[in-house]
Amino acid sequence: MQWTNDSTFPGFILLGFSDRPQLELVLFGVILFLYLMTLLGNATIILVSVLDSKLHNPMYFFLSHLSFLDLCFTSSIIPQLLVNLGSSDKSITYGGCVTQLYVSLALGSTECVLLAVMSYDRYVAVCRPLHYAFVMHPQLCYILAFMAWLSGVATTLIQSTLTLQLPFCGHRQVDHFFCEVLVLIKLACVDPTFNQAELFVASVLFLLVPLSLILISYGHIAQAVLKIKSASGRHKAIRTCSSHLMVVIIFYGTIIFMYLQPAKSRSKGRGKFVSLFYTVVTPMLNPLIYTLRNKEVKAALK
Repeated sequence: MQWTNDSTFPGFILLGFSDRPQLELVLFGVILFLYLMTLLGNATIILVSVLDSKLHNPMYFFLSHLSFLDLCFTSSIIPQLLVNLGSSDKSITYGGCVTQLYVSLALGSTECVLLAVMSYDRYVAVCRPLHYAFVMHPQLCYILAFMAWLSGVATTLIQSTLTLQLPFCGHRQVDHFFCEVLVLIKLACVDPTFNQAELFVASVLFLLVPLSLILISYGHIAQAVLKIKSASGRHKAIRTCSSHLMVVIIFYGTIIFMYLQPAKSRSKGRGKFVSLFYTVVTPMLNPLIYTLRNKEVKAALK
């Protein structure tokens, strides 16, 4: 039967890690633990950023947005993954898949832009410390956060909609553990060249452009740090940026590896584990990095 993409479509089968049945129970336990840690860590960051008046500044304003993003992103993927790992039923409804596609892509794209915005905040803090309060005023922070969210919503409305316009011709088996553009394009029974080209352009816009802005910001920061004569001053400047820089390296490293490598060189098994890293491990590491390397957050927690 040649189903179209509408309410009559019976849904998809998320193959996930079903080719490694011996790993499913282990993955269920590990992922459940990491998911609970993600919820606890990011919720804690949001709470201390709101409740502690000493953290009412642009850096923690953007950090609370990052934590909220990570909470929503993991919650759009992990519960369904846990259900599939813990049972023999690997199905997801068409509506569930569509929701997962739109939400996860919007949040992932927003995070790419938000990390670039946070690098600009660090640039102003280190390179223009005397003008920091004037430049990073609350209105600008709200505008930058709104632009990050708006860019994520815009890209998912375009990219996800174009993907769902492709006819799947009854192909239901998704060789992944969640619904994302890359794997759904492969299910199409027509030539997906246009969608692949559009995905590559979107990947460049939301990966390489923000990453370039981040590198430019840190290039200026490095120059400013080298000009600081006192060792304590240099240490303070480095400490100010180190947490954000570690998050950027982890996030962009896995995402670029996943989306910008040639299609022919992609390994299905390796791709799933890389996706598992940026959907489960990275959101759990973010609050941990900021907590362990930031004295203000440690003090607020105490």
